[in-house]
Amino acid sequence: MKVIRAARFRFLVIMAVVLTAGAALGFTIPDTYTKKITPVNSVNLFLEEKLALYDSLDLGELGLSREAFVFGVTGFKNLVNTGRLAKDNLLSILDFTLPSGKKRLFVIDLEAGELVFHTYAAHGKKSGQSVPTRFSNKTNSNKSSLGFFITGDTYKGKHGESLRLLGEEKGINDNALKRGIVMHSATYVDETIIERQGFIGRSQGCPALPKDIYKDVINTIKEGSCLFIYSPDKYYVSHSRLLHERHT
Repeated sequence: MKVIRAARFRFLVIMAVVLTAGAALGFTIPDTYTKKITPVNSVNLFLEEKLALYDSLDLGELGLSREAFVFGVTGFKNLVNTGRLAKDNLLSILDFTLPSGKKRLFVIDLEAGELVFHTYAAHGKKSGQSVPTRFSNKTNSNKSSLGFFITGDTYKGKHGESLRLLGEEKGINDNALKRGIVMHSATYVDETIIERQGFIGRSQGCPALPKDIYKDVINTIKEGSCLFIYSPDKYYVSHSRLLHERHT
């Protein structure tokens, strides 16, 4: 009984973090979200453990929002529990709460407890100028899609080596392959452009990376790792099944 009470207390602390962060950003977590979470399961215990990693790596100081990390770890663990990830140690988070002039892609080895990469990443030109606020799953929208992706294989495209992204959320990002949403390099993702105008260039919806690091990132996360693209978008937060369901 004491173990169950302790676990429930830890769970309530975690949920308080999530709810407080959400309120600060102007959205609330639906009742269905909290009702579907049981006090003791592998997702909650995993989240509790990884929150300590968030602090030890100073991810907040580097700009990664706590809510992005909480949601990212939640969906990641759900994907692991359903056997969808071949690389179940890597979690990449692209945090769109940060402007594009800041390094906002975080590649984290959750098993080793390391921040593997921290770099710039572009968003779609129709999603906004510096901070993206408009998102789409539609072809030719030139907007970014939010949510959880699983990395696929690589191929040689017009931008060189590129990484296919498989959208895991129906109606939210599952048209990624059809839209040609991939990870690739771009000359407009460069610090000299930030120095000139305060933000990097924009893509047609792809999370484009700097030319000096993109191959290292792509070759590390390709073929079965999790990429989470986050914004405190009310529609996304309320409709994402990977944030609401618990696969134990």
